Amino acid sequence: MPAEDFGRQLLALARNAIESRLCGAPEAAADDPALAAPGAVFVTLTQGDALRGCIGSVEAWRPLAEDVRENARAAAFCDPRFAPLATDELPRTRVEVSLLTPAEPMSVADEADALRQLRPGVDGIVLACGGRRATFLPQVWEQLPTPAHFLGQLKEKAGLPADFWSDELRLARYRVDKWREAA
Repeated sequence: MPAEDFGRQLLALARNAIESRLCGAPEAAADDPALAAPGAVFVTLTQGDALRGCIGSVEAWRPLAEDVRENARAAAFCDPRFAPLATDELPRTRVEVSLLTPAEPMSVADEADALRQLRPGVDGIVLACGGRRATFLPQVWEQLPTPAHFLGQLKEKAGLPADFWSDELRLARYRVDKWREAA
């Protein structure tokens, strides 16, 4: 199946999951066998240019269709940064689904080496250290275009100082295929 058609399926599943919760609409069937395979997605909701919710999975641990539905509902109703999505907001809310590749650990000698290895606009990054963990999708490079700023903000998202570095800090990179509803 062409990637664009697959993306439309993922977007439809995400929107339907939100509509089902808001309006009681029946859940759409997920007939494509690819949707039964494990997959990891982030679902991002926007209104205009403003973020309205974003929740996802970094690792594939459940069927892709289920991951899309659960993360769509979580982005709409459980993102702690926002009030739950209201029915009257749905028409102006755009859905984006990002399908993640498996994260690949990065081998870095120090922070300067990590900054050299980051690929702006390409890499999504998972940062882990001392029980703290955070990720930025590749789309975040649009707001944080330099490796130093990107990594500093990611550390802060994980609850660490922007200038923190430790030999225990671990980085992994992934890429995404993403699809977004038309305006």
